[in-house]
Amino acid sequence: MYRLTDEIALVQTVDFFTPIVDDPFTFGQIAVANSLSDVYAMGGEPLCAMNVVAFPIDAMDISVLREILAGGLEKMREAGVALVGGHSVIDPEIKYGLSVTGRVHPDRILTNVGARAADRLVLTKPLGTGIVNTAIKGGMASGEAVDRVVGSMAMLNARAAEVMRPFEPSACTDVTGFGLLGHGEEMIGGTGLSIRLFAASLPHFEEARGYAEMGLLPAGLHRNLEHWKECLSVSDGVDRFFVDLVADPQTSGGLLIPVGEGHADDLVRALADDGVPAAQVGEILDDGAEKVYLEP
Repeated sequence: MYRLTDEIALVQTVDFFTPIVDDPFTFGQIAVANSLSDVYAMGGEPLCAMNVVAFPIDAMDISVLREILAGGLEKMREAGVALVGGHSVIDPEIKYGLSVTGRVHPDRILTNVGARAADRLVLTKPLGTGIVNTAIKGGMASGEAVDRVVGSMAMLNARAAEVMRPFEPSACTDVTGFGLLGHGEEMIGGTGLSIRLFAASLPHFEEARGYAEMGLLPAGLHRNLEHWKECLSVSDGVDRFFVDLVADPQTSGGLLIPVGEGHADDLVRALADDGVPAAQVGEILDDGAEKVYLEP
């Protein structure tokens, strides 16, 4: 964030990654949706972007790169974002994303800290993209599962960000590589607060359970569990799948939004009315422990 005037602050962010789907056009869409997500999570409006590209030009046809950039441009147009340039390098592995510039009123900036005791947690988008993407890479995902997870990853968080504003969220973060566990912990770290998540309320892709039980778990899931094992407290009776689910690294995941207890149900309804999948998944506790509790 960079404050320009009393009315305008700049939001700057950059994000890029390697392909997670085979179709280059779809990969471009997902990469752009993911790159724009940080701006929405901060309460901002993305204005313009520059492409960040790595491509093996000596080993792969240029038509693949054209499709990636075309998919990305389509998603930028959907978001009302102007493409103003970019930079490319020759690399053995494809990588694509954006450097994004947005704006926000300095008094309406949201960060990933600031949640209040007794806030309820609302999550947009289902969990499990990392697990399903692992099944896709292994050639074991059904066509239906592929369509569902790709549709979710390519969905902008723009509508969710717009709908949540009148409900005065105390903080916000998008759920990406650290999973719900890691991004939830970042929300409470150093605050003396804790998060209680309810396993039965966690939205997820229905196929993710079967793939997880087959052992199709991404390496990032294990890293997340190892890194945040000290802060995770799992109650008796919680199925192992939900432990994996909260640690699953998401690609272009939804927003995690803490709002006052009286606003949570209304926010979920407002999001649903606007076509945004959402669920109330937990609450903020004032217990001094800085734990993430996973309960049935």
